[in-house]
Order: sequence, then C-alpha cells, then structure tokens
Amino acid sequence: MARLLGRLPGVELLLRLQAPRAASGPGAWLRCRAAHSGTDKDTGSLTRYDKSSVTTDWQKKLTPEQFYVTREKGTELPFSGIYLSNTEPGMYHCVCCDAPLFSSTKKYDSGTGWPSFSEAHGTCGTDESNTNILRRPDISLGSSGKEVLCKQCDAHLGHVFGDGPEPSGQRFCINSVALTFKPGSSH
Repeated sequence: MARLLGRLPGVELLLRLQAPRAASGPGAWLRCRAAHSGTDKDTGSLTRYDKSSVTTDWQKKLTPEQFYVTREKGTELPFSGIYLSNTEPGMYHCVCCDAPLFSSTKKYDSGTGWPSFSEAHGTCGTDESNTNILRRPDISLGSSGKEVLCKQCDAHLGHVFGDGPEPSGQRFCINSVALTFKPGSSH
C-alpha cells in the first residue's frame, strides 16, 4: 500500500515528512502540514479548508500553553491552573472564542487539581442542547471519561466523568488555560 501511495505526486514527500514527527504527539500532522504547506499544490487539499492556515491563526492568538491544550488536546499540570482556587462569582468562557461555558455557581473543589464543575452553563436538567460544550468519547484515558469540547470552535477543554456531586453526578474537569474568567453575575 505504501508503495502504491508513494507513486502519487507529492504523497511520497508527505509520507517522508510525517514519518519522523509521528511520535511527537497530537497535532503532529498539522505541524507537518503547516511546515510543508506547499505539498497541497501537488496533492490537493484533503479537507474543506487549509488546516495549516487555521493552525497558524490559533498560534498567533493563543499562548503556547493555550495552543497545546486547546488545539492539540493537551493537559495542564495538576494544581497549576490559575482558576483552580478561584471562588469569585462570574462566568468562565472559552479562551479561543469567548463562548460562555461554566458558571461559578456550579464550580466545586474536587481535589483532582483542575477546576471542576457539576454542569455546563445552559444545562436544563440533563438537556445540554443550549450549552456551548460537546462531549466526545476519549479512549486515551483508559476510563469512562469523555472529552469536553467547545461547541463554537472545537477547542479541547478537558474531560467529564460520572463521579461528581449530586444532583448531576458529573465532574467536568477543565484546564484553566482553556478558560477566561469574567467576574460578575454568574447567571
């Protein structure tokens, strides 16, 4: 199969460029594409948009740590986040697109090292259709956790687990660097 693909114009170069970076973690393909975006001229875009320009735009807007967490699905170190101990009333927004995500009224200390919330802003009972979050299965954790993403910009925020406080029983474990906090009303 590799020999067959290698015969297509530009694919051999793309395969060679990706190989040394494959072990460098999430986002390696995008970094490779961004570094060698000229290969699109030979092979044509495989997506609806040019991911290298999107990646570059996010890199300009975000700090390296914010980019790593939100765009490459990284995780900040436990007990290091700026919002872990924040008890001010207000709203937590997506650092990438400013969508409101979590109210301070649903924040609690889970003892895990990351800001934790019992539900997303806009939740009505078990209905999350009016929230700005999405859940996606994540097998990389080796547990029942699901990845939490911003519905507006697809930023990785953290994970949600089923071991939170009642009545929701959920623990949204969210990276501080994926958030901005706006003090004031939390409704």
